[in-house]
This record gives sequence, structure tokens and C-alpha cells, in this order.
Amino acid sequence: MLGFTSGLPLFILLNLLSAWLKTEGVDLKAIGLFALVGFPYTWKFVWSPFMDRFSMPWLGRRRGWMLVTQIGLFIVITMMGQLSPQTDLMIIVWLCGALAFISASQDIVIDAYRREMLLNDQQAPGIAIFVNAYKVATLVPGSFSLILSDHFDWDTVFFCTALFMIPGIITTLLVKEPKLYGDPPKNIREAVIMPFREFISRQGWSHALLILCFIFLYKLGDSMASALQTPFFMDLGFTRTEIGVVAKSSGLWASLAGGILGAIWLIKTGINRGLWIFGFLQAVAILSFALLAKTGLSLWMLGFVMALDTFAIGLGTAAFTAYIATTTDPRYTATQFALFTSLAMVPRTFFNAITGYIVDHTGWFVFFIICFLLAIPGMLLLPKIAPWSLKSTSISQQK
Repeated sequence: MLGFTSGLPLFILLNLLSAWLKTEGVDLKAIGLFALVGFPYTWKFVWSPFMDRFSMPWLGRRRGWMLVTQIGLFIVITMMGQLSPQTDLMIIVWLCGALAFISASQDIVIDAYRREMLLNDQQAPGIAIFVNAYKVATLVPGSFSLILSDHFDWDTVFFCTALFMIPGIITTLLVKEPKLYGDPPKNIREAVIMPFREFISRQGWSHALLILCFIFLYKLGDSMASALQTPFFMDLGFTRTEIGVVAKSSGLWASLAGGILGAIWLIKTGINRGLWIFGFLQAVAILSFALLAKTGLSLWMLGFVMALDTFAIGLGTAAFTAYIATTTDPRYTATQFALFTSLAMVPRTFFNAITGYIVDHTGWFVFFIICFLLAIPGMLLLPKIAPWSLKSTSISQQK
């Protein structure tokens, strides 16, 4: 449930927002620039120490922050539907920024909760299930909401979408606080400095920078490929209902299969080999979009491409997130996890902002070829970051 709740607001920004703006006649370049509202995802490590240091007066440190952010997301999503892109575009920009900020804050505390709740040998299968639910969340803004938009006005669509935050709120009220690893930071200085000092002290600056480069590059290609996915389908001539029923629904079963097989494979192969195998499948999935650009208006091809995409990227995300979890010291969960995931979000925020301009100059086919090529540099770092001969690289091995 927490995986689903974590993915919902992000996919609203990635899928529903772009469809809403394109339907209302907003220029494709401007839609691409809306990726910049995801800026908070890349800087969430700045305020993550506060979430390590301070607790809410109810529910505890993790559950208290989860409840506050989930209620905030429900309110902001509902408010967005009351506006019109034709007359309130600047207000929509600010609301999208608020949505991204609160969503990034929710991710900080959910990532910390999950890392602290699961033992090291539970990280890979646990994260595979989490990522699976995270990907399933795309069916709400990417399928259910799109189908609703063909029959109801947009304020009803956004309100119905916001209602899907309620299961996460109920879950937060029912679960228990995770185990504490050591004492919480006694002051802001400890909360800010110690997590970074511990990370750098493992193998020095050079290895720390290598890890950060890998985290930045591993998801770059598929992140850019998915930035304008819905406008791409609409440009090919698919209706919003066809996109909702065929594209997103076909991705559901592939995502479920990816989550189940990902959990099994990561247990058998280990995180390191998972990064190699699943990273290769991610790159192949990008090429399938280039093939769809040449095929054109074909419903079966649309379903196949989306199934392959959600299957491969779900696997890659599971291995990638498991790697980040095992690279995180449990004593500084929120801050270190936020640092690593913030860096992974940089391509989605800044590179995705120029995708509209790239497509305008190159066309969809060449654009997806470029995305495929951008997936290669991260793979080239794997021999140093995650050697094939080792099943996984833990913190103790890094020190």
C-alpha cells in the first residue's frame, strides 16, 4: 500500500498532467518544461535531516510524517482540478510544485520506513514488491483517470484520483513504527553532517563520486523515454480511452509479473547481477518505443510495447532501489536514502524538461534512439559498482 501511495502523485505529474495540458491545447514544448516542477525530487536530501531529527507529536517519527504528507497530497490533487490551463496556468505550475514537494517528502519518510522495517536479506524481495505496487499506481492517473476524462469534467477526474490516497492514509494509521538503529540525531548538525561523513569515509571521495555517477546515469535513458509517453501515444492517433484501456491495462499484468519474477530473480541472482540483467532489458524496452514510432497506429503493438516497458523497467527499478537500500547506513536512513534517490531524479527533472524540444527537432523515432544510447553509460559503470562475481555489495564490503 505504501508503494502504491508513493507512486500515485509522481504518475499524476508524469501521465495525467501531460494529458490534461495537451487536451486543453497547451504547447508540447511547454508540457515538456513542466518536468521542472519535479525540482523538489532532486533536492529532497536538503530537508530530509529534519525528518530524521524531528517527530510529530502523534504516531511517531515515521508514521507522523507519512500521515501529514498523505493528507497534504489529497488536498493539493483535489485543488488542481478546480483550475483551467487556459486561464490559471501559473497557479497550476505552483500547485504542481507543491505536489512534487509534498510527494518528495512522503518518499523520504516511506523510503526510511521501508529500509528500517526490512532486514538486509529482505531488502531485494521487499523492494521488488514495493516497486511493483509503485508501478501499478500508474494505472490510476494513466488509465482510470484518462478514461474518466472522456466522460466527466476535469474537477471530477482529479477528485476521484485524489481518493486513491485514502488507502495509504489508512495503512499509515494501522502499521507500527519501525525499530530504531541507535539514537536519533540530537541536533540539526548531527542530522546533516554525520550521514554525509559516513558515506564519504567508506572508501574515500573517489569511490563515493563513482557511486553517485552510477545512480545518476543508470535510469537516465528510460526516464527520458517515459517523459512524454502519453503525448507520444496521442500524436500517433490513439484516443485517451484506447491509451487508458490498452496501453495502461496491458502494463498492469506485465508489472505484476515483473514484480513477482523480480523478487524471485533478485533472491537467486543477487542485486549485482540483477542490475546487469534488468538494465539490459530496460534498454531493449526503450527500442520498442522507436519501433512503435515506425509502426504507427496499431493497438496490439501499443499493448506489446507497454507490457515490455512496464515489465523491464519494473525489474530495473527493483534492482536499482535494492542497491540504494543496501548502500544506505540504517543509522542515517532518511538523509542518505534521500540523497541517493534525489540524484536519481535529476535526469527526470532537468533532462526531461528538454524532451519536448528534442522531439520537435528530431521526431519520435530518433528521440527514442537517443534515449537508448543514454542508457549505455550507466551500464558501463557496473564492473566497478556491482561486479558480476559478487551477488551483492553491502555497506560492510564498501568500508
